[in-house]
Amino acid sequence: MLELRPNCEHCNRDLPANSRDAMICSYECTFCADCVRHALHGVCSNCGGNFVPRPIRPQKEWRPGVCLSHQQASPNRVHRPKDIQEQQAFAERVAKVPPEAR
Repeated sequence: MLELRPNCEHCNRDLPANSRDAMICSYECTFCADCVRHALHGVCSNCGGNFVPRPIRPQKEWRPGVCLSHQQASPNRVHRPKDIQEQQAFAERVAKVPPEAR
């Protein structure tokens, strides 16, 4: 089950569990859509993977025991701002390889 981390790892912006701006890679590194586009250039700075929108866990209990109140979002913030120039060079190198071939 996804952790649903509460913030962008780069800019530290709050990303609540119902945020439509949260993006994750396959390791669940979490960034806001603005940082993914402008700071990370679509390449995860931690693993080199691509990003997808983070799913939103249902707030309502549509099925017994399955909802945000039963599986809460993580309270643990991860904040590791990236050096923009280093990330740009990294992204330029990695982005040339399609995500499925990285």
